Amino acid sequence: MIRKIAVFPNANKDAGLDITRQLVQWLETRGISVMLNESTASKIERPDLGYSGHSMYSEPDIIVALGGDGTLLSIARQVCLYQIPILCINLGHLGFLTEVEVSDMYPALEKVLEGRYSIENRMMLQIAVIRDDMELETFYALNDAVISKGSFSRLIRLKAYIDDEFVNNYIADGLIIATPTGSTAYSLSAGGPIVSPNLESILLTPICPHSLNSRSLVISDKEVIRIYIDDPSSDIVMTIDGQEGFRVANGDIVMLKKAGIYTHLVRVSGKSFYKLLHEKLYDIDAQRLRD
Repeated sequence: MIRKIAVFPNANKDAGLDITRQLVQWLETRGISVMLNESTASKIERPDLGYSGHSMYSEPDIIVALGGDGTLLSIARQVCLYQIPILCINLGHLGFLTEVEVSDMYPALEKVLEGRYSIENRMMLQIAVIRDDMELETFYALNDAVISKGSFSRLIRLKAYIDDEFVNNYIADGLIIATPTGSTAYSLSAGGPIVSPNLESILLTPICPHSLNSRSLVISDKEVIRIYIDDPSSDIVMTIDGQEGFRVANGDIVMLKKAGIYTHLVRVSGKSFYKLLHEKLYDIDAQRLRD
């Protein structure tokens, strides 16, 4: 039974936090305890609902995110260690991951409170940066990790190994390592395949490779990828889900594998991945052609 819900609004999309205020009131009239971060609670003049740090991720039964896909990606990385289910209400544009539009928010929440929902588990990546045999940082990604050139225009060199076997020497603008969830994001734009999230696999998609035979590669989720930075440039960056950046250096190793944790998405519409794919990508492309 749902008794406590943490609400995470994107203040850039919920201008003035009016939607957040209305949602808080709606939940409280139904006997639900609401949690907000301290900043949001202060802005809507409800400091009694303000929480910080660990409590926001460990105490709620579910999290309601108000925003778009970027909001969901950010929250997924914050809460993945706590394994709290997330329902994301789309206040953005495409919203491929966010199946509930803001106009359907309250009917969707009624279903959740009545227990008429399912949980969809999405595979994540665990990424470690190794320098001089020491692990510098560990990241988790729901979509992808991208190793790419910074501000300069020339190509970079990356060596890829899978389970210690050499795969390719990439000379390209960069390399995308994506989950099936991330297959509809940057990897797709770079020419990679669309992979059903029901599969657990990892995609390697080069960005503008300087080779005619350098193509996307789909591998097992049981395999470990090691990317060796083989370039003297000091301007190479790894980006996590397009939101977190980490500067890597020549000789660094980026090790990527399936994470032992998942992002849990609350689903209420009953729409399949293929139905969403048709609505979010194919219908939009058809509309663009008509326009």
